[in-house]
Amino acid sequence: MTTSSAESAGQGVSLGMPQLPAPAYPDDVRTRLEADAREIIARYPGSRSALLPLLHLVQSEEGHVTRTGMQFCADMLDLTTAEVTAVATFYTMYRRKPSGDYQVGVCTNTLCAVMGGDAIFETLQEHLGVGNNGTTEDGKITLEHIECNAACDFAPVVMVNWEFFDNQTPESATRLVDDLRTGTEVSPTRGAPLCTFKETARILAGFPDPREGAVEAGGSAGPASLVGLRLAKGETPPARVVHPRTAAVEGEPPHEPSPTDHLSSHDAPQDTSASDPAHPAGPTAEEGE
Repeated sequence: MTTSSAESAGQGVSLGMPQLPAPAYPDDVRTRLEADAREIIARYPGSRSALLPLLHLVQSEEGHVTRTGMQFCADMLDLTTAEVTAVATFYTMYRRKPSGDYQVGVCTNTLCAVMGGDAIFETLQEHLGVGNNGTTEDGKITLEHIECNAACDFAPVVMVNWEFFDNQTPESATRLVDDLRTGTEVSPTRGAPLCTFKETARILAGFPDPREGAVEAGGSAGPASLVGLRLAKGETPPARVVHPRTAAVEGEPPHEPSPTDHLSSHDAPQDTSASDPAHPAGPTAEEGE
């Protein structure tokens, strides 16, 4: 035994054995996936551009991206498994271990967090008995905290298999996961009806949603999201009369704002370094002074 080997053995370091090649798909499964893969690849001028939808395709087969699935993608696109693995591990939509039928993601980015997203996530962890990226024992729910879903006007937002459940509370989110586990039908706030994670992955691979009425129900913009668009088109909202907080309205006592009141543009301007003579901003120093 060499000195370095003895040192490694003495320190309890195991050099391990090389990982065996990934097992192949059964012949019937591979034949079916190859046909789907060729259809996907034909959509792109360069075959390697098909890698993202191919990863969704293999994820739809097993519910997560396995070594077998990555080897399949590499074979179909003439890539190395290292190239495929680099992509599969970069994007969080690709699961690397078995997960639930329903991916329940709680947005914990800034706005959703302060509006209650953190409380929802903590409540669901305790209720389901799992941590982040944990799956319930019945295989129904995988819980995760996720970054912004571009739905801040409906915060806090929970997504199930990438469909929106808006304006959630700890109580409503708890009812939601309970209904999913018992098979009770639930409907997203907007967008298409729910399907399983495997079915969602196949749709993301670029194949049509075969469910009747699902495509027609796929719109996802809510009224709050469209306000800016209407303003951009020159549409004006109905006029609103907002009285200054210090002005008396007939029949109502005058309102004296408290320190916690949110000041509006109708309130008196607040003193700043530029407007308050007692705190002048002072002259701007010349460069080098």
